[in-house]
Order: sequence, then C-alpha cells, then structure tokens
Amino acid sequence: MGVEDLIAGYRSETFSPVDVVTDALALIDEADGTLHAMEQVYADRALASAEESAGRWRAGAPLSEVDGIPVTLKENQQVEGIPTPWGSAATVPVPATENAPLVDKLIAAGMPLLGRTVMPELGMLSSGVSSLHPIARNAWNPAWSPGGSTSGGGAAAAAGYAPINFGSDIGGSVRLPASWNGAVGFKPTFGRIPVDPPYFGRHIGPLGRSVADLARAMTVCTGPDYRDPYSLPAVEVPWTQASFEPRGARIGLVLDVGDGADVDPEVAAAVSGAAKVFEAAGAIVEIIPPYLERGEIDLIDLFWRIGHWNDYQRLPEDRRGLMLPFIAEWCRGGAGIGGEDAVRSADEQLHMARTTLAATKGYNVILSPVSPGAAFPAEWPMPSNDVNDPMSHIGFCVVYNMSGQPAVSINCGFTSTGSPIGLQVAAQRYDDLTALGAAAFYEANRPAEAVRPWPRVWETMPA
Repeated sequence: MGVEDLIAGYRSETFSPVDVVTDALALIDEADGTLHAMEQVYADRALASAEESAGRWRAGAPLSEVDGIPVTLKENQQVEGIPTPWGSAATVPVPATENAPLVDKLIAAGMPLLGRTVMPELGMLSSGVSSLHPIARNAWNPAWSPGGSTSGGGAAAAAGYAPINFGSDIGGSVRLPASWNGAVGFKPTFGRIPVDPPYFGRHIGPLGRSVADLARAMTVCTGPDYRDPYSLPAVEVPWTQASFEPRGARIGLVLDVGDGADVDPEVAAAVSGAAKVFEAAGAIVEIIPPYLERGEIDLIDLFWRIGHWNDYQRLPEDRRGLMLPFIAEWCRGGAGIGGEDAVRSADEQLHMARTTLAATKGYNVILSPVSPGAAFPAEWPMPSNDVNDPMSHIGFCVVYNMSGQPAVSINCGFTSTGSPIGLQVAAQRYDDLTALGAAAFYEANRPAEAVRPWPRVWETMPA
C-alpha cells in the first residue's frame, strides 16, 4: 500500500500502524536473506513506535500526516548510541552521540524506523559492494547490482520494505539506485533537507514506489538545522499538491551531457519515448546540446579522491587493511596531488554548477537518462568495473548535485534483459514542485510497457 492508503486505513481503524510494521518486519525477514538490503533492523523499537502511533490515531491526534508510516534510513544517518560505519569495516565503530537531523525529524513526525539500509564502501561506489556487509542485490534480479550508494534503499523500495526509504546523494546516489530498481527517487533542491556531516553537493532524499509517497515524505523533513550551514530556511511548500501542466511548457531533452560513458541505445530510446509523452500533451521539447567538456567528471572524481585519501591516512594503520581493495586503490589516486591540481579539482564543482544552470536556463523541465546504461553484475563495484574509470556513469546526475537543482528518477521502460530504465525529471532550483509534478504527470501517462508488477524474486530462490 502507498502512504495515502495506509493513512486511510489508520483513520478508519481498518488496521493500525502495528499491523503495518509487523507486516514490514515479516517481509524483511523473508526477503533480506536474498537482497541483503538492511544494515540493521530495529524491530523492537519500530514496534514500540507503532504502538504509540496507534494510540495517537485512536485518539484522533496524530503527530503528522505520516504518523505511523514506516521508514528506512541509509546507513550514514547517525542514530544515537549506534556506530555509523559508512559501509566499511575500516571505520572505527564509535557510537553516535546524537541523531542526524533527519532522524530527529522523522521521530518527531511519529514515523517508526524499521532500520538502516546498507551502503557500499564509504558511499563512493554505485553498487552494493562493501567490506562490512554481504553484497546487496537487486530486487528484480539478484544477479544485478541495486546501484548505490543508497544500495539498500533502492532494493528496499522495489521490494516494498517501506513506502519511504531515505538515502543521500552527491553524484546520483538516490537517483541511480532508483533507476536500476525501477523505483522513484527524489533529490530535492540542495539544502531542503539538512544533512550532517554537510558537504557541498550532498543531498538527502527519499526513494519509494510512487511520486505521491515521496511528496508525503517531504512534508516532515525540511527546514534548517544548525549542523548544516547549507540548510535552507523553513518555508511553506504544498508538497502534496505538486502538479504540472504540460501544454506550452518548455522542456529540454539531454541525451548527451558531453562527458562520461556513451548512452546505451535502449536507454536513449526509452527516454526519447518519455519526452514524446510530454510533447503529445502540448509541451515544447527541445534538444539541449552537450554542455560539459571531456574530463570534467574526472576532475570531480579527483576532488573526491583527494578528500578520501586524507581520510584514509587518518585511519589507524591496523584498520587500513580492512578497507575494500577497490576503494583503497581509488583513495590512493588522491595521493601526492599538488596544490594547483587540487584547487582546480575543487573549482570544477562551481564551474560545473554554472555551466549546468546556463545550459538549462529557460526550461521548465529538463529530461534525461539517469544512467547511460542498465543494471550491471552485483559483484562489480562500479558499472565500469574499472578503478581508473569509476565515475563515467554519473554525468547526467552529478551536474544537478553541483547546481543544486531538484531531480526525480522515475521508471520509463525496461531493456531487453528486463533491467529498469530511469527517466530523470529535473527543474530549476527551488522549483521542487515542478520536478515532482512533472514526474507525477509522466507516472500517470507513461505507456503500459514502462510498468511491470513489483518483483518478489526471493520467493523463487532456493532455501
């Protein structure tokens, strides 16, 4: 059930938050031996929260519109008293002294926390590969990666663990797993949801099965927090009223961003077909030509490597060997970089932001692929499986991390092998409602071949 159905059931007392959380925990118990999406399950805590929520609904006094709606969190969201390992056996397991801002907001809204979902090593892989956990797998086919770095959240959304699954995104880490899992993922405008630790380009965003569910999630998680200097002021945003009128709207279509891997023809065809849905409804669709230069993504990658090389060196020597070898090698790519190149890689973030804003200026909506290719083997840390070419798949996503623009991933078809294909629906900064509204328009009008029943692969796996 979606969030609206659950809320209606709570109001009518057809069922209670306890029933819903009990079922969710049973599904996790049944499916996660195949998917390995969960880092930790907070069964007792979630049931206690559901009991309290049920009492509030009986009294007609819910804390929020999503009181009692179960939710999962990405492993990098701090929960007081529990270590935050970031998907790596190399991190020192120090219990968090406080909750992350998002966790506090969800608790205040009365949402039972089912647990935290896994992420790959340090969040710097687009897969579910980690030195700390079993490999996370795709709910459509366990031989495929769920993507990353919100790998567990993507698998959880497709499997139906919770209607709302929060992740984080610095280069596509919400949208990529949404794409490869056939789910919906939303990266709101930079700063909408406060994040700790903050970083220029890091966004928090929800994944789920429908645009409406993600819009509901946004009603309780925005606003400023002193721990995030980039967090935006509190404003009234009618999240659940997002809509889009395609007639006369200017829509840009990006099929080649100018850098990174070439787009698979099946992906390009599905995204072009999605653009025709908008055009048939009266939108004016124009091709946006490539606007990045070759090598810009590599500069962003170099900036990330330098930062993580510094972190690697701060690790105790006896823990460095615990790190996933692929990521240890990736970190070493940031060693010995001179000041001139280091500053150039840092400056690229602002340059990419300005270039993206200029290229998309004047368009109500910008459509593109989320990823240039389909889902890849679960054992590969990256779609390229090459530490020297790790980020060539993030070009369509990372531009909006740098520019801060809101963007949604929504399924627009399947490859011949059955891999979901994500359509990215972006809008101008602060115009989150247009991004959500346009995604909802497409969701309601996409062709039948872009929708399939949600998978339950674990039911066919040998015991």
